[in-house]
Amino acid sequence: MHVPCDDSVVRVEGGHELPLRRSRGYAPLPVRLPFESVPLVAAGGELKNTFCLAVGRDAWMSQHIGDMGSLETLDAFERSTRQFSSFYQVDPSVLVADAHPGYHTRRWAEDGGPAPVELVQHHHAHVAAAMAEHNVGSDEVVIGFAFDGTGYGDDGAIWGGEVLLAGYSGYTRLRHLRYVPLPGGDSAIRKPYRAALSQLWAAGIDWSPDLAPVEAAGTVELVLIRQQLEGGLGCVPTSSMGRLFDGVSSLLGIRQVVSYEAQAAMEMEASADGCFDDAPTYRFAVGESDFDPGPVLRGLVDDLRDGMEPGRVAAGFHLAVAHLVGQVASQERTESGVETVVLTGGVFQNAILASLARKELEGRGFLVLGHRLVPPNDGGIALGQAAVAAHRQAQPSGVGRGE
Repeated sequence: MHVPCDDSVVRVEGGHELPLRRSRGYAPLPVRLPFESVPLVAAGGELKNTFCLAVGRDAWMSQHIGDMGSLETLDAFERSTRQFSSFYQVDPSVLVADAHPGYHTRRWAEDGGPAPVELVQHHHAHVAAAMAEHNVGSDEVVIGFAFDGTGYGDDGAIWGGEVLLAGYSGYTRLRHLRYVPLPGGDSAIRKPYRAALSQLWAAGIDWSPDLAPVEAAGTVELVLIRQQLEGGLGCVPTSSMGRLFDGVSSLLGIRQVVSYEAQAAMEMEASADGCFDDAPTYRFAVGESDFDPGPVLRGLVDDLRDGMEPGRVAAGFHLAVAHLVGQVASQERTESGVETVVLTGGVFQNAILASLARKELEGRGFLVLGHRLVPPNDGGIALGQAAVAAHRQAQPSGVGRGE
Protein backbone atom coordinates (compact mmCIF):
# COMPACT_ATOMS: atom_id res chain seq x y z
CA MET A 1 0.00 0.00 0.00
CA HIS A 2 1.76 3.16 -1.22
CA VAL A 3 -0.60 5.78 0.23
CA PRO A 4 -2.42 4.46 3.33
CA CYS A 5 -5.48 6.48 4.32
CA ASP A 6 -7.56 5.68 7.43
CA ASP A 7 -11.27 6.29 7.74
CA SER A 8 -12.29 9.73 8.89
CA VAL A 9 -14.18 10.18 12.17
CA VAL A 10 -16.55 13.06 12.89
CA ARG A 11 -19.25 13.85 15.39
CA VAL A 12 -21.86 16.61 15.53
CA GLU A 13 -21.67 19.58 17.91
CA GLY A 14 -24.13 22.45 17.72
CA GLY A 15 -25.48 21.21 14.40
CA HIS A 16 -22.04 21.29 12.76
CA GLU A 17 -19.37 18.73 11.97
CA LEU A 18 -16.71 18.34 14.63
CA PRO A 19 -13.87 16.36 13.01
CA LEU A 20 -11.99 13.95 15.25
CA ARG A 21 -9.88 12.36 12.50
CA ARG A 22 -9.55 14.11 9.14
CA SER A 23 -8.49 11.51 6.63
CA ARG A 24 -10.38 9.59 3.91
CA GLY A 25 -12.76 11.85 1.99
CA TYR A 26 -11.24 15.04 3.44
CA ALA A 27 -7.46 14.85 3.03
CA PRO A 28 -5.66 16.24 1.15
CA LEU A 29 -8.26 18.89 0.33
CA PRO A 30 -6.54 22.21 1.14
CA VAL A 31 -7.45 24.68 3.84
CA ARG A 32 -7.28 28.26 2.59
CA LEU A 33 -4.84 30.33 4.67
CA PRO A 34 -5.69 33.94 5.54
CA PHE A 35 -2.30 35.12 4.21
CA GLU A 36 0.54 34.01 1.95
CA SER A 37 2.98 31.31 3.08
CA VAL A 38 6.49 30.51 1.97
CA PRO A 39 6.93 26.86 0.93
CA LEU A 40 7.04 24.88 4.17
CA VAL A 41 6.27 21.56 5.81
CA ALA A 42 4.85 21.52 9.36
CA ALA A 43 5.51 18.18 11.04
CA GLY A 44 2.48 18.24 13.33
CA GLY A 45 2.16 16.47 16.66
CA GLU A 46 3.48 13.28 18.16
CA LEU A 47 0.06 11.69 18.68
CA LYS A 48 -2.65 11.42 16.01
CA ASN A 49 -0.08 12.89 13.65
CA THR A 50 -0.91 14.72 10.48
CA PHE A 51 1.52 17.03 8.71
CA CYS A 52 0.84 20.13 6.63
CA LEU A 53 2.46 21.35 3.43
CA ALA A 54 1.82 25.03 2.68
CA VAL A 55 2.66 27.46 -0.10
CA GLY A 56 0.90 30.65 -1.11
CA ARG A 57 -2.61 30.61 0.34
CA ASP A 58 -3.00 26.81 0.28
CA ALA A 59 -2.33 24.46 3.21
CA TRP A 60 -2.58 20.77 2.38
CA MET A 61 -3.23 18.69 5.47
CA SER A 62 -2.14 15.06 5.19
CA GLN A 63 -4.25 12.03 5.96
CA HIS A 64 -4.10 10.62 9.49
CA ILE A 65 -0.60 9.17 10.03
CA GLY A 66 -0.93 7.99 13.65
CA ASP A 67 1.14 7.98 16.81
CA MET A 68 4.84 8.44 16.15
CA GLY A 69 6.02 5.84 18.63
CA SER A 70 6.81 3.06 16.16
CA LEU A 71 9.23 2.57 13.29
CA GLU A 72 6.34 1.71 10.95
CA THR A 73 4.62 5.04 11.66
CA LEU A 74 7.85 6.99 11.24
CA ASP A 75 8.42 5.28 7.90
CA ALA A 76 4.86 6.13 6.80
CA PHE A 77 5.36 9.75 7.88
CA GLU A 78 8.60 10.14 5.92
CA ARG A 79 7.17 8.42 2.86
CA SER A 80 4.05 10.61 2.93
CA THR A 81 5.97 13.88 3.31
CA ARG A 82 8.06 12.94 0.27
CA GLN A 83 4.93 12.04 -1.72
CA PHE A 84 3.23 15.32 -0.85
CA SER A 85 6.28 17.43 -1.66
CA SER A 86 6.67 15.67 -4.99
CA PHE A 87 2.98 15.75 -5.88
CA TYR A 88 2.56 19.46 -5.15
CA GLN A 89 6.05 20.28 -6.43
CA VAL A 90 7.02 22.11 -3.27
CA ASP A 91 10.61 22.33 -2.07
CA PRO A 92 10.19 23.57 1.52
CA SER A 93 12.29 26.52 2.59
CA VAL A 94 11.20 26.08 6.23
CA LEU A 95 10.43 23.05 8.41
CA VAL A 96 8.17 23.50 11.43
CA ALA A 97 7.86 21.36 14.56
CA ASP A 98 6.47 21.24 18.08
CA ALA A 99 8.77 22.75 20.72
CA HIS A 100 8.87 19.51 22.76
CA PRO A 101 12.54 18.44 22.83
CA GLY A 102 11.71 14.72 22.85
CA TYR A 103 9.29 14.51 19.93
CA HIS A 104 10.20 12.40 16.92
CA THR A 105 8.61 15.05 14.71
CA ARG A 106 11.00 17.69 16.03
CA ARG A 107 13.94 15.36 15.50
CA TRP A 108 12.76 14.74 11.91
CA ALA A 109 12.65 18.49 11.24
CA GLU A 110 16.05 19.15 12.81
CA ASP A 111 17.60 16.30 10.82
CA GLY A 112 15.81 17.31 7.63
CA GLY A 113 18.65 19.05 5.83
CA PRO A 114 19.56 22.66 5.15
CA ALA A 115 16.10 24.21 5.62
CA PRO A 116 15.81 26.22 8.86
CA VAL A 117 13.51 24.91 11.60
CA GLU A 118 10.79 26.91 13.32
CA LEU A 119 9.52 25.66 16.69
CA VAL A 120 5.95 26.41 17.76
CA GLN A 121 4.59 25.90 21.27
CA HIS A 122 1.94 23.19 21.34
CA HIS A 123 -1.05 25.18 22.60
CA HIS A 124 -0.22 28.21 20.49
CA ALA A 125 -0.45 25.86 17.49
CA HIS A 126 -3.85 24.61 18.67
CA VAL A 127 -5.23 28.15 18.86
CA ALA A 128 -3.63 29.20 15.57
CA ALA A 129 -5.16 26.17 13.81
CA ALA A 130 -8.67 27.27 14.76
CA MET A 131 -7.85 30.85 13.79
CA ALA A 132 -6.55 29.77 10.38
CA GLU A 133 -9.53 27.56 9.53
CA HIS A 134 -11.85 30.49 10.35
CA ASN A 135 -9.73 32.86 8.25
CA VAL A 136 -8.90 35.14 11.19
CA GLY A 137 -6.75 38.02 9.94
CA SER A 138 -2.99 38.22 10.37
CA ASP A 139 -3.08 41.05 12.94
CA GLU A 140 -6.07 39.88 14.99
CA VAL A 141 -5.89 38.33 18.46
CA VAL A 142 -8.23 35.97 20.29
CA ILE A 143 -8.75 34.59 23.77
CA GLY A 144 -7.86 30.94 23.31
CA PHE A 145 -8.90 28.11 25.63
CA ALA A 146 -6.55 25.22 24.82
CA PHE A 147 -7.63 22.25 26.95
CA ASP A 148 -5.92 18.92 26.30
CA GLY A 149 -3.94 16.12 27.90
CA THR A 150 -0.29 16.89 27.24
CA GLY A 151 1.70 19.74 25.74
CA TYR A 152 5.23 20.90 26.47
CA GLY A 153 5.18 24.25 28.26
CA ASP A 154 7.64 27.11 28.15
CA ASP A 155 8.60 26.39 31.76
CA GLY A 156 9.23 22.69 31.13
CA ALA A 157 5.98 21.63 32.82
CA ILE A 158 3.20 19.69 31.12
CA TRP A 159 0.58 22.21 30.07
CA GLY A 160 -2.99 21.42 29.11
CA GLY A 161 -5.42 23.80 30.81
CA GLU A 162 -4.37 27.03 29.10
CA VAL A 163 -5.93 30.42 28.49
CA LEU A 164 -3.91 32.37 25.93
CA LEU A 165 -4.20 35.84 24.45
CA ALA A 166 -2.94 34.79 21.05
CA GLY A 167 -2.32 35.88 17.49
CA TYR A 168 -0.20 34.25 14.82
CA SER A 169 2.82 36.28 15.94
CA GLY A 170 2.84 35.04 19.52
CA TYR A 171 0.85 34.65 22.72
CA THR A 172 0.60 35.60 26.36
CA ARG A 173 -0.34 32.94 28.85
CA LEU A 174 -3.15 34.60 30.77
CA ARG A 175 -4.19 31.84 33.18
CA HIS A 176 -4.01 28.10 33.54
CA LEU A 177 -5.36 25.22 35.57
CA ARG A 178 -3.52 25.04 38.87
CA TYR A 179 -0.39 22.90 38.71
CA VAL A 180 -0.49 19.52 40.42
CA PRO A 181 2.25 16.89 40.49
CA LEU A 182 1.56 13.94 38.19
CA PRO A 183 2.97 10.78 39.80
CA GLY A 184 4.51 8.32 37.39
CA GLY A 185 4.15 10.28 34.14
CA ASP A 186 2.76 7.91 31.50
CA SER A 187 1.63 5.55 34.25
CA ALA A 188 -0.78 8.23 35.47
CA ILE A 189 -2.22 8.48 31.95
CA ARG A 190 -2.89 4.74 31.84
CA LYS A 191 -4.22 4.72 35.41
CA PRO A 192 -6.62 7.63 35.99
CA TYR A 193 -6.80 6.82 39.70
CA ARG A 194 -3.27 8.23 39.98
CA ALA A 195 -4.45 11.55 38.54
CA ALA A 196 -7.39 11.49 40.95
CA LEU A 197 -5.15 10.87 43.96
CA SER A 198 -2.89 13.72 42.90
CA GLN A 199 -5.83 16.12 42.59
CA LEU A 200 -7.24 15.03 45.95
CA TRP A 201 -3.82 15.45 47.59
CA ALA A 202 -3.39 18.95 46.12
CA ALA A 203 -6.89 19.93 47.28
CA GLY A 204 -6.22 18.70 50.83
CA ILE A 205 -8.87 15.98 50.62
CA ASP A 206 -8.06 12.92 52.70
CA TRP A 207 -7.60 9.60 50.89
CA SER A 208 -10.34 7.83 52.77
CA PRO A 209 -11.15 4.20 51.84
CA ASP A 210 -14.65 5.07 50.60
CA LEU A 211 -13.23 6.93 47.57
CA ALA A 212 -13.01 4.92 44.35
CA PRO A 213 -9.41 5.87 43.40
CA VAL A 214 -8.18 4.96 46.89
CA GLU A 215 -9.75 1.52 46.60
CA ALA A 216 -8.33 1.08 43.08
CA ALA A 217 -4.76 1.86 44.12
CA GLY A 218 -4.45 -0.52 47.04
CA THR A 219 -2.38 -0.13 50.20
CA VAL A 220 1.12 -0.62 48.78
CA GLU A 221 0.65 1.68 45.80
CA LEU A 222 -0.98 4.33 47.98
CA VAL A 223 2.15 4.48 50.12
CA LEU A 224 4.35 4.78 47.04
CA ILE A 225 2.18 7.51 45.44
CA ARG A 226 2.08 9.53 48.65
CA GLN A 227 5.88 9.35 48.88
CA GLN A 228 6.13 10.51 45.27
CA LEU A 229 3.77 13.43 45.83
CA GLU A 230 5.37 14.56 49.07
CA GLY A 231 8.94 14.16 47.84
CA GLY A 232 8.45 15.12 44.23
CA LEU A 233 10.20 11.95 43.06
CA GLY A 234 9.00 10.75 39.66
CA CYS A 235 6.50 13.60 39.41
CA VAL A 236 6.13 16.33 36.81
CA PRO A 237 3.95 19.41 37.38
CA THR A 238 0.96 19.56 35.07
CA SER A 239 -1.86 21.99 34.34
CA SER A 240 -3.65 19.44 32.14
CA MET A 241 -7.43 19.69 31.91
CA GLY A 242 -7.41 16.26 30.27
CA ARG A 243 -5.84 14.73 33.35
CA LEU A 244 -8.42 16.50 35.53
CA PHE A 245 -11.21 14.89 33.49
CA ASP A 246 -9.48 11.51 33.93
CA GLY A 247 -9.20 12.08 37.67
CA VAL A 248 -12.85 13.02 38.05
CA SER A 249 -13.87 9.95 36.05
CA SER A 250 -11.90 7.85 38.52
CA LEU A 251 -13.38 9.67 41.50
CA LEU A 252 -16.88 8.94 40.19
CA GLY A 253 -16.00 5.24 39.94
CA ILE A 254 -16.41 5.26 36.15
CA ARG A 255 -12.94 4.24 34.95
CA GLN A 256 -9.75 3.42 36.88
CA VAL A 257 -7.53 1.94 34.15
CA VAL A 258 -7.75 2.79 30.45
CA SER A 259 -6.95 0.71 27.38
CA TYR A 260 -7.09 3.62 24.91
CA GLU A 261 -6.59 7.37 24.98
CA ALA A 262 -9.34 9.49 26.60
CA GLN A 263 -11.39 6.41 27.54
CA ALA A 264 -12.06 7.68 31.07
CA ALA A 265 -13.20 11.12 29.90
CA MET A 266 -15.35 9.68 27.11
CA GLU A 267 -17.15 7.34 29.49
CA MET A 268 -17.74 10.21 31.92
CA GLU A 269 -19.22 12.30 29.09
CA ALA A 270 -21.57 9.42 28.27
CA SER A 271 -22.60 9.09 31.91
CA ALA A 272 -23.48 12.80 32.08
CA ASP A 273 -25.77 12.67 29.05
CA GLY A 274 -29.39 13.17 30.09
CA CYS A 275 -28.53 14.18 33.67
CA PHE A 276 -28.39 17.96 33.36
CA ASP A 277 -31.89 18.91 34.49
CA ASP A 278 -31.09 18.31 38.16
CA ALA A 279 -27.29 18.55 38.09
CA PRO A 280 -25.50 20.04 41.12
CA THR A 281 -23.66 23.35 40.97
CA TYR A 282 -19.89 23.44 41.41
CA ARG A 283 -17.46 26.33 40.91
CA PHE A 284 -13.71 26.64 40.36
CA ALA A 285 -11.79 29.19 42.43
CA VAL A 286 -10.44 31.69 39.88
CA GLY A 287 -7.28 33.60 40.78
CA GLU A 288 -5.19 36.17 38.95
CA SER A 289 -2.98 33.61 37.21
CA ASP A 290 -4.68 30.24 37.62
CA PHE A 291 -7.93 28.47 38.48
CA ASP A 292 -8.22 25.91 41.24
CA PRO A 293 -10.46 22.82 40.99
CA GLY A 294 -10.25 22.24 44.75
CA PRO A 295 -13.76 23.58 45.54
CA VAL A 296 -15.20 21.48 42.70
CA LEU A 297 -13.51 18.33 43.98
CA ARG A 298 -14.71 18.92 47.54
CA GLY A 299 -18.27 19.36 46.25
CA LEU A 300 -18.01 16.18 44.18
CA VAL A 301 -16.81 14.15 47.16
CA ASP A 302 -19.56 15.50 49.43
CA ASP A 303 -22.27 14.67 46.88
CA LEU A 304 -20.91 11.18 46.22
CA ARG A 305 -20.88 10.49 49.95
CA ASP A 306 -24.50 11.67 50.12
CA GLY A 307 -25.39 9.04 47.54
CA MET A 308 -25.81 11.19 44.44
CA GLU A 309 -25.73 9.27 41.16
CA PRO A 310 -22.39 9.56 39.30
CA GLY A 311 -24.17 10.76 36.14
CA ARG A 312 -25.59 13.80 37.91
CA VAL A 313 -22.20 14.57 39.46
CA ALA A 314 -20.55 14.21 36.03
CA ALA A 315 -23.10 16.63 34.56
CA GLY A 316 -22.34 19.11 37.32
CA PHE A 317 -18.63 18.87 36.56
CA HIS A 318 -19.23 19.59 32.86
CA LEU A 319 -21.32 22.62 33.79
CA ALA A 320 -18.59 23.83 36.13
CA VAL A 321 -15.96 23.73 33.38
CA ALA A 322 -18.27 25.52 30.95
CA HIS A 323 -19.01 28.23 33.53
CA LEU A 324 -15.27 28.57 34.18
CA VAL A 325 -14.68 29.24 30.48
CA GLY A 326 -17.34 31.95 30.42
CA GLN A 327 -16.17 33.55 33.66
CA VAL A 328 -12.49 33.68 32.69
CA ALA A 329 -13.27 34.91 29.18
CA SER A 330 -15.38 37.75 30.58
CA GLN A 331 -12.65 38.78 33.01
CA GLU A 332 -10.02 38.74 30.28
CA ARG A 333 -12.26 40.72 27.93
CA THR A 334 -12.38 43.45 30.55
CA GLU A 335 -8.58 43.64 30.46
CA SER A 336 -7.97 43.20 26.72
CA GLY A 337 -11.17 44.22 24.97
CA VAL A 338 -10.99 41.03 22.87
CA GLU A 339 -14.43 39.70 21.89
CA THR A 340 -13.44 36.49 20.04
CA VAL A 341 -12.89 33.18 21.86
CA VAL A 342 -11.34 30.00 20.45
CA LEU A 343 -12.16 26.59 21.92
CA THR A 344 -9.49 24.05 21.01
CA GLY A 345 -7.54 21.02 22.23
CA GLY A 346 -8.57 17.41 22.63
CA VAL A 347 -10.83 18.08 25.63
CA PHE A 348 -13.18 19.94 23.26
CA GLN A 349 -13.79 16.70 21.35
CA ASN A 350 -16.32 16.34 24.16
CA ALA A 351 -19.44 17.53 22.33
CA ILE A 352 -21.36 18.11 25.57
CA LEU A 353 -18.63 20.35 26.96
CA ALA A 354 -18.13 22.16 23.65
CA SER A 355 -21.85 22.90 23.38
CA LEU A 356 -22.14 24.04 27.00
CA ALA A 357 -19.08 26.30 26.70
CA ARG A 358 -20.33 27.77 23.42
CA LYS A 359 -23.74 28.52 24.97
CA GLU A 360 -22.08 30.09 28.01
CA LEU A 361 -19.85 32.32 25.87
CA GLU A 362 -22.49 33.32 23.36
CA GLY A 363 -24.77 34.26 26.24
CA ARG A 364 -22.03 36.67 27.32
CA GLY A 365 -21.79 38.21 23.85
CA PHE A 366 -18.64 36.52 22.53
CA LEU A 367 -17.92 35.35 19.00
CA VAL A 368 -16.98 31.69 19.49
CA LEU A 369 -14.71 29.80 17.09
CA GLY A 370 -14.57 26.02 17.35
CA HIS A 371 -13.23 23.46 14.91
CA ARG A 372 -15.09 22.58 11.72
CA LEU A 373 -12.33 21.72 9.20
CA VAL A 374 -9.53 20.18 11.28
CA PRO A 375 -9.69 18.28 14.58
CA PRO A 376 -9.40 20.09 17.91
CA ASN A 377 -6.99 17.34 18.98
CA ASP A 378 -3.36 16.98 17.89
CA GLY A 379 -4.52 15.92 14.42
CA GLY A 380 -5.09 19.62 13.73
CA ILE A 381 -2.00 21.34 15.10
CA ALA A 382 0.05 21.04 11.90
CA LEU A 383 -2.20 23.70 10.37
CA GLY A 384 -1.53 25.98 13.34
CA GLN A 385 2.21 25.34 13.11
CA ALA A 386 2.13 26.23 9.40
CA ALA A 387 0.14 29.43 9.99
CA VAL A 388 2.45 30.62 12.79
CA ALA A 389 5.59 29.86 10.79
CA ALA A 390 4.20 31.53 7.65
CA HIS A 391 3.38 34.66 9.62
CA ARG A 392 6.85 34.72 11.17
CA GLN A 393 8.53 34.43 7.80
CA ALA A 394 6.61 37.47 6.59
CA GLN A 395 7.86 39.62 9.49
CA PRO A 396 11.16 41.51 9.75
CA SER A 397 13.87 39.41 11.39
CA GLY A 398 13.29 38.91 15.08
CA VAL A 399 9.82 40.49 15.13
CA GLY A 400 6.72 38.74 16.43
CA ARG A 401 8.26 35.72 18.14
CA GLY A 402 7.52 36.68 21.71
CA GLU A 403 6.17 33.40 22.98
